[in-house]
Amino acid sequence: MARLALALILGLSACVAAPDKTACGAAGMQQLVGRDDAVLAAMTFPQGTRLIYPGTAVTEDYRPDRLNIDLDATGRITGLWCG
Repeated sequence: MARLALALILGLSACVAAPDKTACGAAGMQQLVGRDDAVLAAMTFPQGTRLIYPGTAVTEDYRPDRLNIDLDATGRITGLWCG
């Protein structure tokens, strides 16, 4: 029974689409991951871009054209994604 449940879960997870990183431009900025947030000051981003530090409150609405930049507590970029 447990194997059947696991097989169903794994099968359904394969149906979930991977997030699209092209709609907001995140795909072309992945080289920023691991860099310090100081590099962002010299860049121009689309209106609505969010810098998300630990503890930052963000809405849960999904906007495929919105760029989100995740940063850790030290200001290091940990991810870029659309949504």
